Amino acid sequence: MKKRSIGILAHVDAGKTTLSEGMLFEAGAIRTLGRVDHKDAFLDTDEQERARGITIFSKQARFVWQEREITLLDTPGHVDFSGEMERVLGVLDAAVLVISGTDGVQSHTRTLWKLLVRYKVPVFLFINKMDLAQTDANGLMAQLQAELSDGCQNFSAAYDESWMENIAMCDETLLDSFFAQGTLNDIQIAEQIQGRKIFPCFFGAALKDTGVRELLDGMERFLPEPVYEKEFGARVFKISRDDTGSRLTWVKLTGGTLRVKDILNTGSDEPEKVNQIRLYSGTKYEAVDEVQAGAVCALTGLVHTAAGDGLGEAPALAAPSLAPVMTYRLVLPETCDAFVFLGKLRQLEEEDPLLHVIWNERAREIHMQLMGEVQTQVLKTLIWQRFHEEVEFAEGHIVYKETIATPVEGIGHYEPLRHYAEVHLLIEPGERGSGTEIGTACKEDVLDRNWQRLILTHVQEQEHPGVLTQCH
Repeated sequence: MKKRSIGILAHVDAGKTTLSEGMLFEAGAIRTLGRVDHKDAFLDTDEQERARGITIFSKQARFVWQEREITLLDTPGHVDFSGEMERVLGVLDAAVLVISGTDGVQSHTRTLWKLLVRYKVPVFLFINKMDLAQTDANGLMAQLQAELSDGCQNFSAAYDESWMENIAMCDETLLDSFFAQGTLNDIQIAEQIQGRKIFPCFFGAALKDTGVRELLDGMERFLPEPVYEKEFGARVFKISRDDTGSRLTWVKLTGGTLRVKDILNTGSDEPEKVNQIRLYSGTKYEAVDEVQAGAVCALTGLVHTAAGDGLGEAPALAAPSLAPVMTYRLVLPETCDAFVFLGKLRQLEEEDPLLHVIWNERAREIHMQLMGEVQTQVLKTLIWQRFHEEVEFAEGHIVYKETIATPVEGIGHYEPLRHYAEVHLLIEPGERGSGTEIGTACKEDVLDRNWQRLILTHVQEQEHPGVLTQCH
């Protein structure tokens, strides 16, 4: 069966999880429509999600629509959990961006749009809550075209000549074809959607199951078939643990076939074996012997994988563009050894790399970089559930990024008994936003390659804090 992975994104409270419920209901995957406020949504399975009424962790559900297997990936809408959302974008065939009909384009909507541009994901828009009196479809379309893209087009309208002419105006080649033939076919429109020239907009009310079927039919009709490689490849987009503590590596297969007991090259020195392949839908999963290209699944047995890794022929994902804006000191109980507890927190950092757990050796303190206050509350509960320690977070401070303005040379000395070494590091400014690049300009006849590698390894292992203490 042909496969497709669809992500659901939105600003918080736009009705994203309600739309997910509607899609599952229309496909017959669930029998009744759950609601966030009733705490019975199919994909909000975590206790904290149901208590807070928000999505915290990305979840997946599987259903069949018109003989196609769809993997639906529901992502957090709250800005504090944007990192969880961004990790999903690199494995999507398309995304549904949910817009609240009463609020229109909001600040986080613009952030989501920029991320979708960065990851080159084809986008369908679902304008929700159109059953409410204060909504205006024409005004919303004008706002979407002005603030997101003039390629946003109303696909809830009748597919008549006037509609087709508006579609043709989105691309010069499409317009030439329309003038020459007087019409456009689905393949031509699908190519423009895949190329991110057209962004179909559907209006509805997910809570009343209005417009949901039209959205599903539209995606099936106007999305071209995904192209997969013949050789095995997979992208890792998430690390988590199940109720028994088993480590799960979540992947999207970009090519070939993966089987239980296959040996994969991961981040370790030795290849690792796939012990189990799980196809999840909500909290339940089906263990299978093999999966084909296009599948989204969880693997057990892999220990050294990380979010963003490429397996087989798949390239690694680019570094995430989002970053924490606050840093907090973790306040531990007096009976808890901070250094020992640091090792436990590395599990959480593995699952959410943006946590940036930092060990301050001088003060023997743990600091964590987070998105905001809501995330600290969620982490406190998660730490208690996972490690049975009651922690607090000290007052947060803004994370400052520093760089140098001019080149500078640093010198390190190493003087054990009867030995001496001196390392010179040239530190130079780079382009803004380019990150840190580490390399060597030393010839191997001056210093053997193994020593050069050792120096570079130690440089990469260290945190490199700046000296900024206040902002004027």
